[in-house]
Amino acid sequence: MKSMLQPFTRRAFSNLALGALVAPAVKAQSLTEITVHYSQPHVFRESKEAVAAAFMRREPGIRINWVTTPNYDEGTQLILRQAVAGTQADLTYQGLNRLRVLAERGICQDLTPFLHREGSAAEQGYSPTILGLGQTGGMQAGLAYAVSTMITYLNLDVLRRIGVEPEAVSTNWYGIIELAERIARLPNAPDPIYYDIGEWAWSALLYGHGGQYMSGDERRFLMESPQGLAAMRLYQRILRDGRMPNLTTPAAQQAFGAGRIAIRFGSTAFLRNVIQSVGQNFQLATTIMPVIDAERGRLQVGGSAGMLLARDPVKQEAAWKFLRFSTSAEGTALMVQNTGYVPCNQLAVDDPRWLAEFYRGNPLFAAAMRQLPITVAWYAFPGANGVRISQTISDNLQRLVESRATPEQVVQDMQREVTRLLPRNT
Repeated sequence: MKSMLQPFTRRAFSNLALGALVAPAVKAQSLTEITVHYSQPHVFRESKEAVAAAFMRREPGIRINWVTTPNYDEGTQLILRQAVAGTQADLTYQGLNRLRVLAERGICQDLTPFLHREGSAAEQGYSPTILGLGQTGGMQAGLAYAVSTMITYLNLDVLRRIGVEPEAVSTNWYGIIELAERIARLPNAPDPIYYDIGEWAWSALLYGHGGQYMSGDERRFLMESPQGLAAMRLYQRILRDGRMPNLTTPAAQQAFGAGRIAIRFGSTAFLRNVIQSVGQNFQLATTIMPVIDAERGRLQVGGSAGMLLARDPVKQEAAWKFLRFSTSAEGTALMVQNTGYVPCNQLAVDDPRWLAEFYRGNPLFAAAMRQLPITVAWYAFPGANGVRISQTISDNLQRLVESRATPEQVVQDMQREVTRLLPRNT
């Protein structure tokens, strides 16, 4: 397990910042070290280090030691294990659907008094919607750092071979599948479609049909609903009629960047990486996700929020300062410019000093912003088995990807297995 968690400490980075930026008189002051955990360094590392460099110019007496995990679920498990041993990080950035489990176990601090101490939340750029992403169980468990949605990545060179310009790309799934069939008929055709694999990515089909995972009272899993079955049948069409290759998401990203996939549906979180992998290979465009139900269709947001874990007053204050800065207008601007995520601070959007010019000069980032009106929060399953439930859903979806089960079988098995993992009183 130790090898999977990839812990590391940016000592050289921190020492360089302190040595180059701190006046001699300041060097003598006491140094506070905080441990900050986050997941997905392949996505977040550049943004975290850019934010940290700007922060340490303001707070030279605070040094950050990073700990990373490959994904959100392993990040949650790490913090849960460390909490039992009393060795958890001072600050952790968790997936928005994992705040609930840490809050219900009393591992994190309620940020409400910290925010009140700073003054008006709205004046700091925290809108009610953004604050809501970090709320669970009646407390402000976290502050949203980054928000993502599923978007459509397009290889325009391939689309133009079938006479389609980006503005003519269909925004409904039946039109997309028809495009895929036309692409498949091209000489030396690339794979027409790739849809990122996993529970969160697939939820865009369920929510796009107007469905949801659980009933409003959280007593029933709803995969056997009409929307659940319709979403699973659509997924099969994407796999089969879209001639989707059986690749992992990282392998598919490499294939798309090399021009071997024409249309990819994936998180906006990977946008910066996609731009770099495509390079000059072909002309890239992005657009919104197709949504089935024009009135009720929604998209779950992904992303992460910072949660304050420190109990020691000195470390707690230092960790709060970094969390506050990372979610400020300046920190948010650095995050957006180094990833593909949607900003979580309204000042960063509204104030021309931060992101207004960036979005004008980077139209590929606009698709996720256009979808914000139909987004809903990333659902957190009740009880202690949230991570296992997500994995159970992903495992069953993989059976469809590998043609080992029909949509009807996957829906039935998923319904039975997830129901077993839910709390008995739900």
